[in-house]
Amino acid sequence: MNVTYMNGAGNSFMVLDARGREQENFSALAKQLCAMRHADGLIAVGNSDKADFKMIFYNADGSLGEMCGNGARCICRFAHDHGIAGDSMVFEATAGLVKGWRVDDDQYRVALNLPSVLDLNRRGDIAYAELGNPGVPHAVRLWTGGDLFTRKDALRAEMRALRFDPAFPKGANVNYCRLTGAGTAQVLTFERGVEDFTLACGTGCGSTACVLWKKGLLPDGKLTARVPGGILRVTVEGTDHVTALLLEGPTEITEVLEI
Repeated sequence: MNVTYMNGAGNSFMVLDARGREQENFSALAKQLCAMRHADGLIAVGNSDKADFKMIFYNADGSLGEMCGNGARCICRFAHDHGIAGDSMVFEATAGLVKGWRVDDDQYRVALNLPSVLDLNRRGDIAYAELGNPGVPHAVRLWTGGDLFTRKDALRAEMRALRFDPAFPKGANVNYCRLTGAGTAQVLTFERGVEDFTLACGTGCGSTACVLWKKGLLPDGKLTARVPGGILRVTVEGTDHVTALLLEGPTEITEVLEI
């Protein structure tokens, strides 16, 4: 079995073609393979009767993930590189159907699932968003206490507590956002299923952009998010509600392993 170790802005995944093997115990496989390279999740390509392919996504702890933005960009590159799909594609995820596009050799764009929940005051000043249905749960907090990345060790306990807060019954990826300019921000994510900070979270940046847009802090609907692993770009379209949510950023193949 060949496994491709990939990352999208530092968010790392073990990726494989599992078409015809959809009955495999992916939960156990995720824990096994992710431990080999300390990857954030396992992504498998499966067959779909409603799209070009199916995205099977499990977190590093073996829990099922509804969707993963950076993982989606990585699986689009994998599908393109392996002749499974062309420059544009549609794939099936637990959260719903997702469109993806090749921008160039390394850059890929996906249309994230639209928010099924967007609550700006779920827990005091902390917003809550779910992308898709069933949705990927995200808590979003605007941070004004200085550079996020140099303070992450001091914030770990606080963000871990929010990850399990009763205000978020499904648990939540916790995203702190520090605005650094017009349409630019730092985003730091403590990720559910990894149970620590990750270098990037695509759905986290998408949820953050939705919250900023809803608060009137993203007037042109474009967010350049600086995450610890690089730069992600999010576009929010809509008037009264979000009608399109696009995520674009880099993908990288680190290693191909034969297991």
